[in-house]
Amino acid sequence: MSTNKTPDRSKLDQIIIDTRRNADARELGYREQALKLYPWVCGRCARSFERANLRELTVHHRNHNHDDNPSDGSNWELLCLYCHDNEHQRYIDKTTVGNAKDKLSTGNPFADLKSLLKK
Repeated sequence: MSTNKTPDRSKLDQIIIDTRRNADARELGYREQALKLYPWVCGRCARSFERANLRELTVHHRNHNHDDNPSDGSNWELLCLYCHDNEHQRYIDKTTVGNAKDKLSTGNPFADLKSLLKK
């Protein structure tokens, strides 16, 4: 005997709202701390920021763990949007290439070349 329960949409919606609210609050907390600790300059390209364009300056977590937020800022660096995207793409490329090494072919494409050239 199977019971086919459909999830309560209002509960799911509330969970999503709460999760987003908590993430936004957490981000504002460490973002505000980082902006107080560090000068408003991108750590990669050295672009300077003012209050007018400060929204383009992001907080990057050096160890890529967004829950690791020490109050001394040792896991943070300020990066502009472009450098931040580049940093994450480099991290993705690095982890993807690392996994690809395990899947490299071990065959020799020239193994039978000598006999083919004789023909």
